[in-house]
Amino acid sequence: MTPDGKRAHPLLWVPTLYFAMGTPMIAVSVVAAIMYKNLGLSNTKIAAYTGAMYLPWVLKPLWAPLVELFRTKKFFVLTMECAMVVTFACLALALRLPLYLPLTLGFFWLTGFASATQDIAGDGVYLTSSTAKEQALYIGVQGAFWNLGRVLVSGSLVSLTKVLFDWAAEGKPAPASGPHPAWFTAWMIVMLLIAGIMAAAAAYHYFMLPPGAKAPDAARGVAEALRTTGDAWASFFRKPRVWMMIAVVFFYRFGEGFIEKIGPLFLIDTRSVGGLGLDNMALGQINAIGTVVFVAGTLLGGVLAARLTLRRVFVLLAFCLNVPLVTYFYLSHTMPTNLTLIACTVFIEKFGYGLGTVGMMLYMMQELSPGPYRTAHYAFATGIMALNMMLTGMVSGRIQAALHYQNFFLFVLLASIPPIVIAWFAPFRPADPTPDAVGV
Repeated sequence: MTPDGKRAHPLLWVPTLYFAMGTPMIAVSVVAAIMYKNLGLSNTKIAAYTGAMYLPWVLKPLWAPLVELFRTKKFFVLTMECAMVVTFACLALALRLPLYLPLTLGFFWLTGFASATQDIAGDGVYLTSSTAKEQALYIGVQGAFWNLGRVLVSGSLVSLTKVLFDWAAEGKPAPASGPHPAWFTAWMIVMLLIAGIMAAAAAYHYFMLPPGAKAPDAARGVAEALRTTGDAWASFFRKPRVWMMIAVVFFYRFGEGFIEKIGPLFLIDTRSVGGLGLDNMALGQINAIGTVVFVAGTLLGGVLAARLTLRRVFVLLAFCLNVPLVTYFYLSHTMPTNLTLIACTVFIEKFGYGLGTVGMMLYMMQELSPGPYRTAHYAFATGIMALNMMLTGMVSGRIQAALHYQNFFLFVLLASIPPIVIAWFAPFRPADPTPDAVGV
């Protein structure tokens, strides 16, 4: 609500809400790996530590019903945003301490659980504070500003760390071993900036965010919430051909899961170990433009699915997601030095990733979620997808260390074959005879 008590127009809060939802998730799932690389951790440890950080998004369906029970959805959004101000600030300060590694990992984990809870409440505000017409009208705004958070954190702020490093390292020789102390200073400042962004979002949302209504079928107590959750799980596994559908959701991003953590590390790793030797400035620029390319891919994928139907284009979209992974195989063998060539090659993979992601999201919405617990079942489906990203991410560093970059990216290509095969056999629900019908 606005300060005068009137309902705020969705354009006054939808962009900021989803920007504030995208920012911390990308900080935890993507930027943490880059930070630890700068601080001298091995790829094996980085992938294991940061891959496990997907766990909050895997488990969030378990406590999602409880968000309906207490206070308002706005209360949970504000509480989680304030909590993340504290976790990012503490994370920044922990970088100055001898035990920075376990401390920063702990604060990243706390941020992850707060961010996952913010996602639950934020989506709830959007669904219960806007009409069906407004939801359709502003869904593009929602996605654009979520990705703007990604551009800021994995793009602009990663590039900023190079500027801050050069400033902090000026006149200071590099140590004989270990990371340069200037990296700790650079990342401390960036984490404080993210804390400031979350503080600004919380202050703005205090005045402008609608409270969010309870769902009509919301549980009226903890016991009922647990019973409803149990019923939702039971009905989920009673769906026809559900195990094959689960396999489709789990394996669709199988190859991508291995490359998500290692791809950026390959770009900034030294050439002496098979990396391309880019600095944070170049990586941030590639990430920023790559996000725009990714969004363009999602838009095209959405048009294809809308015009031809998901059933007809699903295998094609699976190809679009997995085949472009050959770009990293190409880069690891040719080892180009031209930044434009490197960037354009990465953009091919990002565009294909955007195209293919549409197939997965629509499959979860249209095939796996419909039924009496559509929202819960969609949350379960996203948790299955996140489980794949967590498990593949955790082991990707160990596999890369054993195979080295060239053979690792060959392994990724082999891992991209099962998703295409499973997509070919993906089950679809019988076509609804009423074209405008939606699952409930």
